[in-house]
Amino acid sequence: MTPLSFPPTPLSLRKVGEQIHVQCLIRKKWLVLTPEEWVRQHVIGYLVHVKNIPSGSISVEKALTYHQRLKRWDIATFDAEGNASMLIECKQPKVACSAEVLVQISAYQKIFQAKKLVITNGLRCHVYQGGDWKEGIEEI
Repeated sequence: MTPLSFPPTPLSLRKVGEQIHVQCLIRKKWLVLTPEEWVRQHVIGYLVHVKNIPSGSISVEKALTYHQRLKRWDIATFDAEGNASMLIECKQPKVACSAEVLVQISAYQKIFQAKKLVITNGLRCHVYQGGDWKEGIEEI
């Protein structure tokens, strides 16, 4: 898999037939290791091991309804009161953090009202907080 700008994360991997599977750090279930899942698991590892966010405060790939359509967010973190702290949209490294990704996370934000928005493809990381966009994983 592509080296990312996030620190290496210890992952449990196994081969099933011709596919590599990864055990999700939060959900504890085995998933096909796609390039997007590679990014998602490294972001989760960064949140838990570097930012010290408790794993119980992190939710991964849950559904929400927006304009009568079922959508699925990548990662959300919550404070002790259950309010959304951060909403993170992950893309595979080949996908740019484009206007389309911004539109996608903006739709989720209308429901979440998170304090911080993050879009990343594992190579680039853009963080929105307090009316400003900043770049870099250290901004998370």
